[in-house]
Amino acid sequence: MAEATATPETSRKLYGYALSSNSVRIAALLNEKGLQYDLVAVDLDNKTPEFLAISPFGQIPAFQDGDDILFESRAISRHIATKYKHLGPDLLPTPSAKLETWLEVESHHFYPAVADLVYEIRVRPRLPGGAPPDPAVVDGLARKVADVLDVYEAHLAAGNRYLAGDVFTLADVNHMAQLLAVSKTPRAAELVAARPHVQAWWEDISARSAWKKTVAALPVSPP
Repeated sequence: MAEATATPETSRKLYGYALSSNSVRIAALLNEKGLQYDLVAVDLDNKTPEFLAISPFGQIPAFQDGDDILFESRAISRHIATKYKHLGPDLLPTPSAKLETWLEVESHHFYPAVADLVYEIRVRPRLPGGAPPDPAVVDGLARKVADVLDVYEAHLAAGNRYLAGDVFTLADVNHMAQLLAVSKTPRAAELVAARPHVQAWWEDISARSAWKKTVAALPVSPP
């Protein structure tokens, strides 16, 4: 994750850690907007009073932007896209029901399904006492992801280059960190590759310079 020096007049702090997909989500957005920030590493096993004061549920990321203090990654992303609308690409163009719909789809359908599959394959086996992935569980989770991606495939095949139409928006940004985790998880990556319009969309958005900057700064790919 990019770690930039914040100036006094534009002091921004992103509380998280580099391999958290929700932290990467915010780093990607900050890079799209060309904004400087400090990354404040959070030890989730030893949360400081300073961190809990701005993230009362003890979850990452949290974000301090001058006098604005926020937690919950999607609220943070909306804040950045709105406050810095004039910088970089306008990620919240003219109010769009389609844009709002796909922001909700990411939160309620895409993220939960993908996160569960990636966790079962890549994260749980690495935990203390973790066992190899259960094939039956993986198959069930993969079917859920496939069902979600079928909706994306149909939508993108219907003439939509991006989720909200012809323009790259916050709806696309909010998918990128989890799509990176998918791309590094063979079983999940196969599900994307089997859907040509989803694959083309991912190749398009992951070629953006701000995203390349975000990924290049990661120590390793997110789990």
